[in-house]
Amino acid sequence: MTSSPPQHSSSSSNTNSPSSILIIGSGLFGLTTAYSLSRRHEFANTSITVIDRSDPSSTSTFPSPDAASVDTSRIVRADYADHAYAALCDEAQLQWRQQEKPTDLGAQGRYYETGLVVVGDATTPAPVAAPPVEGDVSESPHKKLTGMDYARKSWENVLSLASHNPVLAERIRELPNVDAIREVLGTGGSSGAWGYINKNSGWTDAGASMAWLVEQVRQTGRVNFVAGTVVSLEHNETTVTGARLSDGRVLTADLVMVAAGAWTGSLVDLEGQAVATGQVLGYLDITEEEQEILGTMPVILNLSSGLFIIPPTNRILKVARHAYGYSNPQSLPIPPLPASPGSTSNPVVSIPRTSLHDPALCIPAEGEADLRAALREMAPLPGLVDRPFTKTRLCWYSDTRTADFLIDYHPYWKNLFVATGDSGHAFKFLPVIGDKITNCILRDCPPEFKEKWAWKEWEGSKVLFTEDGSRGGKPGLILDEELDKAAQILPAV
Repeated sequence: MTSSPPQHSSSSSNTNSPSSILIIGSGLFGLTTAYSLSRRHEFANTSITVIDRSDPSSTSTFPSPDAASVDTSRIVRADYADHAYAALCDEAQLQWRQQEKPTDLGAQGRYYETGLVVVGDATTPAPVAAPPVEGDVSESPHKKLTGMDYARKSWENVLSLASHNPVLAERIRELPNVDAIREVLGTGGSSGAWGYINKNSGWTDAGASMAWLVEQVRQTGRVNFVAGTVVSLEHNETTVTGARLSDGRVLTADLVMVAAGAWTGSLVDLEGQAVATGQVLGYLDITEEEQEILGTMPVILNLSSGLFIIPPTNRILKVARHAYGYSNPQSLPIPPLPASPGSTSNPVVSIPRTSLHDPALCIPAEGEADLRAALREMAPLPGLVDRPFTKTRLCWYSDTRTADFLIDYHPYWKNLFVATGDSGHAFKFLPVIGDKITNCILRDCPPEFKEKWAWKEWEGSKVLFTEDGSRGGKPGLILDEELDKAAQILPAV
């Protein structure tokens, strides 16, 4: 990871660093921030504590095994319709590509630059308006992109980023039709009507990369890890002072940072800001012959359907969908921190439901059908499409309306900082996001993200869906309702 950049902003130099920081969550945002804080001179005298709902009997298990950041693979791409995120990943990839030493982030099988095929469908129905919860639903103020819109803007951005380097530019090629997509995919399948291949993109072993990150944090000797489940934030009339755990312990700090991913909404009222959504993933065991064929394919991502396949390793193939997802609305026994001091609320909150506490949990039949469609379209090898999944999983995002992260001080509660809203695309920024979050803590947010990552003015009672053009599936699906429908799925593991 990068060395700490110097601080030039007068706002950062005038900020008094807190004597103690409590970070709730040891996922991507939490751990990268802890690592950055431990190496920044502004926080040389600050005690740093990370708490997560790791198994207390195995306190070395960070992050929790059902966290979104723990998985076999995540796509690493500068292929964004938004130039700011494209440039941020371009910065991160400089470190993903470092593989000379075993301790380098990208070494030991943690990063593979296999290339990425980005495609869109020729005709995409207009996004379905979000159904009302109470009253009418107003339109979002931003322009809704289709998957093809996203793909073409992404194409323009990666070409622009590579224009300064002929070697990188030569690795990006347009795929103007189905036949061109099929040829470069090499599986006998295809997807979409137009696209391109960017051989500068690839994928990372997410579980191994998080294990690497945990080790880097531990080696600093600056970060205290605490295993436990936070059930509420401690506060007085205006200020958050700490966190209460399920076993009755209370941890206090001068600054509390909630980086609990899709669980953040159970601790802080995020109505109008972010919502937890479950996404379907499936894994299949494949033969050695199938490994030889599929192991050489690029990642393929259809931005109209949200379906994608990552090249298999060790004879395990993953197929997934980047979609509107399922919500899991629940009334919580302990309500989250109210939207502002003096207000009271007990909102219904979408919270993750995972196989860690529900071993019999399945993915809904609707989701499995889409994963099967991806196999049929993208990797139509004989016997593969109908092969039973060896395991399935619901991966939980913290979704924002525009897919921008939420990294900001709470506008009404003092000493509370929130870093969430990953929107299913944060992992690729592992090498750089911690320093960016630390800059935000120092009130020196990168200018290109100042508005994107800020706490938004709530737009009124409406259902929140991410509508950046990259999502497939149907909006408005409720997990329990979909699970109640007839399904013959293997249980998640």
